[in-house]
Amino acid sequence: MKKVLIIFGGNSSEHYVSCKSAKSIIENIDKNLFEFEVAGIDFDNNWYKFDDNLAYLENGNWLDSNISLIDNIVNYLKKFDVVFPMMHGAYGEDGKLQGMLELFDIKFVGCDTISSSIGMDKEKSKILFNSLGIKQVPYLVINDNYKLEDIINSINFPMIVKPSNGGSSIGISKVDNKRQLKKAIKEANKYDSKVIIEKFIFCRELECAILEYNNSLICSNPGEIKSSNLFYDYEAKYVNSESYTIIPDDLPIYIVDKIKEYACKIFKSLGCKGYSRIDFFYDETNENIYINEINTIPGFTKISMYPKLIESENISYTDLITILINNAMDS
Repeated sequence: MKKVLIIFGGNSSEHYVSCKSAKSIIENIDKNLFEFEVAGIDFDNNWYKFDDNLAYLENGNWLDSNISLIDNIVNYLKKFDVVFPMMHGAYGEDGKLQGMLELFDIKFVGCDTISSSIGMDKEKSKILFNSLGIKQVPYLVINDNYKLEDIINSINFPMIVKPSNGGSSIGISKVDNKRQLKKAIKEANKYDSKVIIEKFIFCRELECAILEYNNSLICSNPGEIKSSNLFYDYEAKYVNSESYTIIPDDLPIYIVDKIKEYACKIFKSLGCKGYSRIDFFYDETNENIYINEINTIPGFTKISMYPKLIESENISYTDLITILINNAMDS
């Protein structure tokens, strides 16, 4: 029986989302195929074995549970056939963890160091998207030196402001005036010194799930976000239960095909492995498709968009976990 280590947590603003994703994997992994352990990383980057009631993960207070410190992390990791990182955001999704695993020749689920790093950094991924000739909404990247007037003259209101490195819509704001813009940049800077300013457009938000399977790519039909808020921010994703997702049946076939073509092109060009979710904007009025971003470790609860889209391809959540682990072992 293959031994798997599931890792969650980390020093990231998405720490608690990671806990929920890990809990879902623990509940649904095929226990007839895999023997597994669970390791949590706290905000100070200490590693612990977790072996307790899963309610601690659901509630995010796992450090109050039955845990024991892992002293020699590398020796511990080498006990396992495959590591399953379920750490969204910084330190887990940005290539840092992947680089450590590659350095010690430890097999793991998902994208490698380079593709994880590029996918996490919105500025770098936008450069890749531009090279592929895929449309994006007008945007600017700002660091320390910027003038609000230059941003306004270049983009015009309304705008979306977000950290260049981040996920789960944390630190993201929609702004309609100069005062809000200044406040939003300050908020985004809490999570990254580099900030993306994008033109806000009224559109449909569509997402594709990609899975490597049997030496080919499965690309799902686009799923659509029906946000409880004006845009799909953190509250709409994780707090307000009125948000939901569907697989729409009213999209023109050529739009569906083009989105899937773009998704596969991005996945291959970035050198992704295992799985990713790729997000688009669809301006229905002008029939324009814009690439938004790629997520190399997308939300992975059983009701998250990625697993739901893969389920629409007749692959169950448990089978999805099995496929990802087997992919990693065969790599």
